[in-house]
Amino acid sequence: MQDILKSLTEQIRVLEYELTTELPAEIKKAVALGDLSENAEYHMAKQRQEFVNARLGQLKKRMGELALVNLDNLPTDKVGFGSTVVVYEEAKDQEITYKLVMSEEADVAKGLISTTSPIGRALLGKEVGDEVTIVIPTGKRIMEIKKLYTIHETVPEDLAL
Repeated sequence: MQDILKSLTEQIRVLEYELTTELPAEIKKAVALGDLSENAEYHMAKQRQEFVNARLGQLKKRMGELALVNLDNLPTDKVGFGSTVVVYEEAKDQEITYKLVMSEEADVAKGLISTTSPIGRALLGKEVGDEVTIVIPTGKRIMEIKKLYTIHETVPEDLAL
């Protein structure tokens, strides 16, 4: 989680610099070119300024949300954020390992799924032995939870993602 906070802080720093230093200089330069009604540079700089403002708002909101997360409150016997889960999917006749992460860290190819994804939401709160039906755009997937390692436990090296 510290990596996410560090990344968000860096993104905020870069965007704030752009908003307070680079964009005002671009706008000033564009204004000097004259007639603002047909000044593409001016309009592009203003649009970029609006985008940067909106993105900064999103990032700061996410920082506030993350500040409220208390890892001590996460369950020790059920799937939650940070859990590594081994599921058996009968249709594919294979075991798959997932780690539930925040959306910023998600990488399905590596088995890192967001807690807000369809699979992540379906697994949250479940225990070993539970069968989970996941509705995805291509249909339904049924999985049985075989192993669970919460954020409070050490994951065996062969399952670490």
